[in-house]
Amino acid sequence: MPPPLSRSTRCWATVNVLRSVIAAAAQPTAGRIADIFGRAELVALSVFFYVLGTVVETVSNNVSTFAAGAIIYQIGYTMIILLVEVIVADITSTRARLLFSYIPATPFLITTWVSGNISQAVLGVTSWRWGVGMWCIIYSVCAMPLILSLAIVGHRARKQGAMEKYGEALKNRPWGPFLVDLFWRLDVIGIILIIAVFALILVPLTTAGGFASSWTAAHVLAPLIVGIVTIPVFILWQLRAPHPLVPFDLMKDRAVWGALGIAVLLNWSWYMQGDYLFTVLSVAFDFDTMTATRVSSFYSFFSVVSGCILGFIVFKVRRLKVFIVAGTCLFMVAFGLLIRYRGDADSSSRAGVIGAQVLLGIAGGMFPYPAQASLQAVLQHERLAVMTGLYLATYNLGSAFGGAVSGAIWTQVLPGQLDQRLAPFGNVTLSSLAYADPFTFSAAYPVGTPERQAVIDSYKYAQRLLTITGICLCVPLIGFAAVLRNPKLNDEQTLASESVEGGISTGH
Repeated sequence: MPPPLSRSTRCWATVNVLRSVIAAAAQPTAGRIADIFGRAELVALSVFFYVLGTVVETVSNNVSTFAAGAIIYQIGYTMIILLVEVIVADITSTRARLLFSYIPATPFLITTWVSGNISQAVLGVTSWRWGVGMWCIIYSVCAMPLILSLAIVGHRARKQGAMEKYGEALKNRPWGPFLVDLFWRLDVIGIILIIAVFALILVPLTTAGGFASSWTAAHVLAPLIVGIVTIPVFILWQLRAPHPLVPFDLMKDRAVWGALGIAVLLNWSWYMQGDYLFTVLSVAFDFDTMTATRVSSFYSFFSVVSGCILGFIVFKVRRLKVFIVAGTCLFMVAFGLLIRYRGDADSSSRAGVIGAQVLLGIAGGMFPYPAQASLQAVLQHERLAVMTGLYLATYNLGSAFGGAVSGAIWTQVLPGQLDQRLAPFGNVTLSSLAYADPFTFSAAYPVGTPERQAVIDSYKYAQRLLTITGICLCVPLIGFAAVLRNPKLNDEQTLASESVEGGISTGH
């Protein structure tokens, strides 16, 4: 893992924000593509972007090229994530959906413990390029059975007259009118505007900090101003677009906006503590690389464990809201522990941060997927793909907000703290080394030296601000959970009948 504050890694932090923004725009677009052309076609398109992006990453010789590949890869990855969730919703009842939603996430139960060993084994026999590039082959081969299965099922359904593909309905139309119609159906203008809004606002937050803060520079202020001005343009366009990216007619219902609020705030708050967690564990808690990697993965592991258990419970009790509210409250308690345990290499501090990550993971299994299942349960089937895409889009926007805000706090606060606390040692390059390459600094100044303690104290101060921000975000998170509807789940694919006005069930 590269140093989180070096120039190349600040570029990578910016790319991570862009990836989240691209993913947010790609999710509802992928939902439209799945509805217009079919599920199998979306998987094939996912394979194309996934392989292309991975190839670009593999042959890259600099951060910029690798970043471009990562963004292309993100489009393919985003598409398949959406499709998996839509397929699960297509074939499961409302009471069983949560349980089956966790099946695609079960690999986290294994990768949490073996990913580091696998990485070391691969790098021991070949280069990092093959470590990345091998996934072109693996993913393509694994996707083929799914593509064939979906193609066969789709062919049978069309043969029976149960569905009609958009492409087939327009196959006799000239290319010009076809492309124009597709342009409006995918709301390409809306896609461009939403990417512009969030990229122009969030990216400057990750580039303005450091030892030489540049908030008044034109390259920071100009995109911020343009991004803010673009917000009303996007809203006006969505209100007038023939096929808007955001279905405002559904946004009036608390079952929808409550779930979308949870999706945004979950990742936003999580990134407050998770964006620099590996570095904090390595430098401030003095964990070795393997242990820091595993502790960083505890959230994924324990969220899947608790989520799978909860899936069986929900199948029996047929309710979701009580678990969603309890999960958000537990999430807040975990942030309280993170505020208390922010650094130091003693056993109690280490146990505290491990316990906080475990609790965070347990809470993370109790409300993100349940909130998605709660949203899907009240939608008509024809709205399912687009609204699932919108839910995942807001989830990715939360990642973008979290990455931007945590990056802004970290880069604005930590350099000044390091300068202040390391100044008494008289080495003018010491703070720069600790800021740009904390792992090299940690190796040179072990725990117990005054220089290392000064850096630990600096990290604790920055982490305090990050975790306090996170716990503050938990307050509206709990509020959004509280406003959700609490319908009784059944053995049907949706609780909304075909005749429901607006495409959504409003019961309970």
